[in-house]
Amino acid sequence: MKLRSIPGTDLQVSALGLGTVALGRNWGLKYPRRQPLPSDSEVESLLDAAQDWGINLLDTAPAYGTSEERLGVYLKGRRRHWIICTKVGEESSPDGSQFDFRPSVIEKSIDRSLLRLGVDELDIVLIHSDGQDLEHLPALAVLRDLQRVGKVRATGFSAKTVQGGLRAVEQCDVVMVTYHPGFPGQEAVLDAATGKTGILLKKSLDSGKFTTRDQIRASLKFGYAHAATTSVVVGTTRREHLAEVVEAAEIGSRASPAHG
Repeated sequence: MKLRSIPGTDLQVSALGLGTVALGRNWGLKYPRRQPLPSDSEVESLLDAAQDWGINLLDTAPAYGTSEERLGVYLKGRRRHWIICTKVGEESSPDGSQFDFRPSVIEKSIDRSLLRLGVDELDIVLIHSDGQDLEHLPALAVLRDLQRVGKVRATGFSAKTVQGGLRAVEQCDVVMVTYHPGFPGQEAVLDAATGKTGILLKKSLDSGKFTTRDQIRASLKFGYAHAATTSVVVGTTRREHLAEVVEAAEIGSRASPAHG
């Protein structure tokens, strides 16, 4: 799988990224069915397969339950291959999510993520917005400070609104947005980002609702058709499902106007 550069950084990420929420959390998700958490051996098998298929981007967050800790166990002795994207601002429990974007809380979250993941620096850190994007954009200044001292390599924003996404494109290295055939409304953000800001696509399989091979292929083809798309992040716990997604990504990304 080809690697794609994030503009303005030295980071190169695979055209397909692996989302890891379901490795550490099985409550409060929008998936059609609640699934048990995978075993340690299943996590290792999934991540080994991802590496074998050329995936190097892992997307996690403190709000993803024990995802960071489980990745930290796996990453021991394997760090060099992977680009790690995590987030700040949201914590989650079976009772719901709590959001806090104060600088001191963000700094503590970064230090905790470094410890959980067992790494010296975080490749990409995104503000995990609750939907009030414009209110939380100032928190990017904290990430930039941490970038200057070497704890963060690239700063970003996981946006939920077009306005927030457009503002984020002007202020950070990476923006994450929802974009798939059933939800094309963030296209203006991708248009604005083309050539200057990395774009990670989330929920490309509509939180597990796109299940057939044709649906998966159509959705990834749609995502890669936009020149701004850097990587499509898809979550799964099953190796056979990941194989289907990898096949669709290889077909769709080859037709990408930006990456050929």
